[in-house]
Amino acid sequence: MSKIGANLRGATLMTLAMLGFAIEDMFIKLMAELLPTWQILAVLGTGGALVFAAMTKISGQPLWTRAYLKGPVLLRNVAEIVGTVGFVTAIALTPISQASAILQATPLVVTLGAALFLGEQVGLRRWSAVMIGFLGVLLVIRPGTEGFDAKSLFAVQGVIGLAVRDVVTRRVGAETSSLQLSFLAFLTLIPSAVILALFSDRPFVPTSLDLWVIFAVFILIAAAAYLAIVASMRVGEVSFVTPFRYSRIVFALIIGMTVFRERPDMMMLIGVAVIVGAGIYVIWRERLAGTQAEKDAIPGI
Repeated sequence: MSKIGANLRGATLMTLAMLGFAIEDMFIKLMAELLPTWQILAVLGTGGALVFAAMTKISGQPLWTRAYLKGPVLLRNVAEIVGTVGFVTAIALTPISQASAILQATPLVVTLGAALFLGEQVGLRRWSAVMIGFLGVLLVIRPGTEGFDAKSLFAVQGVIGLAVRDVVTRRVGAETSSLQLSFLAFLTLIPSAVILALFSDRPFVPTSLDLWVIFAVFILIAAAAYLAIVASMRVGEVSFVTPFRYSRIVFALIIGMTVFRERPDMMMLIGVAVIVGAGIYVIWRERLAGTQAEKDAIPGI
């Protein structure tokens, strides 16, 4: 396969993955009208853990290794809990388009975390883009104004948790595979659901057969989206494929307006454009920095 063909295939897989995640978010919001958030998390964690446990065993890898007890893996699991609980709660309580817009700031926070905690070099231009991206988040949230909704801070919690997860993942040893990490990520949602249940005023709701079918479809879509995003990063160049992550906000806006009758105002749309523009610029600058580093490492170039 040619380089162009591989990149186009990777971009297609990434876009399909983002569509899958947007549909997953839609299911969460629809189910939140019937079930408490903690029950949704419990089902998602159990179903996802079973799916990735089967995939891990089929691949010949063990479900349990001592590597799970290492600091980066434990910290990643905690960050996964914080991020997922925050984002799922935001999806349930706030407009899906707003929560998804805030989530687009995750790559910017990852860049910030990599610079502060991993020692990665980030130039003035990328720092400026990160700060501008955060300004876009403020345009979406609008703290201190009549349009501010405190529940949108759950989406900010989701961004912080998922960004910490992504930064810490870079420190996880090669002895722990992506499938094993995914199995652990879903498994840790179960105790987090128990903790949320202790502080929730919504009791357990018995589920019908129809709802279990919806849950099964929901979990399979989530697993398929995960596999698509992994495949996209392996097929195409990371710098080419990564910007297509932002297609998720397009799907979220469409779902929000057609399914939930949401009407994003101009301020929010401007904020989305600022966040996405800043994120794509950071990715582009990282690509340039990586290309220059390769040239500097090769004599005569």
